[in-house]
Amino acid sequence: MAEGISDERRSLWDSVRPYLEKESLAAFFLGVSSGFPFALLASTLTTRLAQDGIEKSTVTAFTLAFFVYNLKPLWAWIIDGVRLPVLGVLGQRVSWMLLIGVLVVAAVFNLALADPKADIYWTATSAVLLGLAGASFDIVIDAYRIETLKPYQLGVGSGMSQYGWRIGAAAAGAVALVVAERIGWSAAYMACAVFALPAMLTVIVLGEPTRHQVTAEKRSMGEVWQSIAGPFSEFFRRNGAWLVLAFILVHKIGDTLANLTFRLLFNDLGFTNDEIALYDVGVGFWALIVGVFVGGILYAKLGLKRSVLIALILMAVSNLSFALLAAAGHSNLGMAGAIGFENFASGYGGVVVVAYFSALCDLRFTAAQYALISAGASIVGRFLTGTTAGALIETYGYVDFYLLTTVIALPGIAIFWWMMRTGLVDAAMGTAGEVGEGDARDDPEI
Repeated sequence: MAEGISDERRSLWDSVRPYLEKESLAAFFLGVSSGFPFALLASTLTTRLAQDGIEKSTVTAFTLAFFVYNLKPLWAWIIDGVRLPVLGVLGQRVSWMLLIGVLVVAAVFNLALADPKADIYWTATSAVLLGLAGASFDIVIDAYRIETLKPYQLGVGSGMSQYGWRIGAAAAGAVALVVAERIGWSAAYMACAVFALPAMLTVIVLGEPTRHQVTAEKRSMGEVWQSIAGPFSEFFRRNGAWLVLAFILVHKIGDTLANLTFRLLFNDLGFTNDEIALYDVGVGFWALIVGVFVGGILYAKLGLKRSVLIALILMAVSNLSFALLAAAGHSNLGMAGAIGFENFASGYGGVVVVAYFSALCDLRFTAAQYALISAGASIVGRFLTGTTAGALIETYGYVDFYLLTTVIALPGIAIFWWMMRTGLVDAAMGTAGEVGEGDARDDPEI
């Protein structure tokens, strides 16, 4: 019996230990800094503009600041291939992290000092500038995370990054509201600038990533062009690259369409704000936390391919649960079940799919390639949601709409299943997913 208890404790420790490794903890702190600029541009800025009496049509126009995040592949190559003077002695990733961190703080202060009532155009410009700084921060943060994590840590590291992102976004939003209520919005935004520090301190403590591959300094126009085209041409020379790109573009369309319409469904079903807060925010948050944790464990136990396939199936079925809720009507139990399942699937899927996308990167072009992948994964779903979701709901109703989003998720599952069967998942893998010397666990069975 004593031996059984010892084995159980060792198994529990083996499951928890990856979350306590320095690389995983670094991913968490990087995630905190990644999440806060997005939060300041989302609900926080919307609340600020609404409280200043800005028209709704003007407030919605500020969503253009988010579009900057989808354009980051256009300048990600600079962070990969341009060596900074003076700061460059600290290393490519460290120097860019510190520089962009300072620019993020400056952009936050700039938006803090803007007055929407006095000059709405400068406020909009300031929001776009923060979007540019935040997107650039994401580029170097993602590159640093991928190059710091060993292949076996990609799942847990992606989960820790998601934990950090959620906590950073929620904490920044909460700090902004509390400070704004007592001192004002300018002070509120300035206070949130402190959330840039976790990433900057992380790179100072850990230094340059051990897996970062230094590229030659670009001097001629031809070398500069190679910096721009190289990451893309390298990716598309891989066997199955075009199929991988198709998967990236379509795998999340159904999930995105569904996720951005939940609040409309809850309102039309007659749920109160208290019920939405309890189930959507409360139950959903803890379900997501559990999903992220389970995702990290199953990624390590099942491997990349099987864990990703399970994630795609779970995300499709989660859309079906909202069709059932729409058919059932106002049901607190139904809402708790649908929200809980969707957030669990989202947390689990976010870990393993992000880990897969990270593994696709070539370590010579980490920043540029991950920027391209992450932008491609969201751009189609966001575009279709903005142009068709409302009309589809009005035409077919919620039940058929969520059934449609479930069907739309099936091509992503089919493509990935085919890639597994034909070996294209492995054939298209980047060097970030390859195990090299010093990348494996110390355990003999790994």
